Amino acid sequence: MTRERRSRRISRIGSYAISSSMSMRDHRQQPCITCTTFNILAPIYKRLNINNDKDQNSRESDYRAYWLVRNQRILDSLLRERSSIICLQEFWLGNEELVNMYEKRLGDAGYLNFKLARTNNRGDGLLIAVRKDYFRVINHRELLFNDCGDRVAQLLHVELAAPCSPCRNNDTRQEILIVNTHLLFPHDSSLSLVRLNQVYKILQYVESYQKENKLSPTPIMLCGDWNGSKRGHVYKFLRSQGFVSSYDTAHQYTDADAHKWVSHLNHRGNICGVDFIWLLNPNRYRKLLKTSWSEAVFGMFKYLLRRASLTEEDAFAFLKADSDSDCITYSGFCEALQQLNLTGHCYGLSDEETKDLWVQADIDGNGVLDYKEFQQRIWNPTWSEEKDDEIQDDNLKGREEQTIGFSVENAVLFPPEVEKGMWPENYSLSDHARLTVVFSPIRMPCSQLIS
Repeated sequence: MTRERRSRRISRIGSYAISSSMSMRDHRQQPCITCTTFNILAPIYKRLNINNDKDQNSRESDYRAYWLVRNQRILDSLLRERSSIICLQEFWLGNEELVNMYEKRLGDAGYLNFKLARTNNRGDGLLIAVRKDYFRVINHRELLFNDCGDRVAQLLHVELAAPCSPCRNNDTRQEILIVNTHLLFPHDSSLSLVRLNQVYKILQYVESYQKENKLSPTPIMLCGDWNGSKRGHVYKFLRSQGFVSSYDTAHQYTDADAHKWVSHLNHRGNICGVDFIWLLNPNRYRKLLKTSWSEAVFGMFKYLLRRASLTEEDAFAFLKADSDSDCITYSGFCEALQQLNLTGHCYGLSDEETKDLWVQADIDGNGVLDYKEFQQRIWNPTWSEEKDDEIQDDNLKGREEQTIGFSVENAVLFPPEVEKGMWPENYSLSDHARLTVVFSPIRMPCSQLIS
């Protein structure tokens, strides 16, 4: 069967697979968990055209009947699906009635709920809900970016409940780290760095949390509205860290298949695929986080240079403009970053980040960059394959303990038209599609994790 035919088959059976996965446990088959991510479009952002009124300032939040009915329908759809994990973005935390409605209905259905508002009283935020019969909650942490977008992220540390776990001995770890976030919208190219930095902060926080709590290798799910497509810097950054897009994995799409599905009709009238559930299994080796970060920033640097129609030789000359030698100095490097709008403002690279980049670029440490270093770090980057094993506790080495990971069994976007790259005119739940992924827990020996 070809990849295209298999993908169509997955889409057709998707609703059945997701609804029936909850009954697998009852039939004593291999258990599955499901995860849904959904930007539900906060009423304070939803524009209305009341009685053909052209006023763009009319918002749904001013009309209780409108936002109440729409959010009741959203809840109906979520409770019909009954995913094990629900991650919502643009949750209207500024309205007590709406918050109480979600908490009551989700609570009555057996969910534990965790909320987080954006900073500076933006009005909306995030919600994670997990089913009590599937998980024991170990910890909930809040990550405030405190940047120009007032964005935030949630980290939920859970353990699979005994009936859902594929493991039957005390030595096997059965924990998951779940992240829910909503990145800044790229209103212009200068904000691409902010969005990349938000992801970097998330991964730094997850890494420090693992070290702080001496966690064994643990699967990580990153859920949310990433406000960027498969062509963007954020996507490439996460891929460099070993994360895979669950939807693309289920449908056997490659990184080049960006056009085959969409999940958002944005305020500019463009359709794009921006909603992801990223998965990192604990048997995936990955680059050092700082290396991936530097590679991503240099990738953005090169993109801006090429957008300015600079060739490789032109770009090198641009960087060494203040030098009489054939090398790039630190001052020339800093000047180029500022001219490309990567530094010099409140959400640009900090002095420390700029110095870190320079250290990464100056391979031989002699204080200047020659043409070869420019090629190896900026124009045609070749980074060492040093892996990040620091999060592993040294006392795990050589032991035959097991942990769990997940295989992606299925993934479905609703409404179904978006799976064909189209946006239906009659869809009114949100300006985002709902993404649900079915995961199957699998045993992974820790011996796979030790180099």
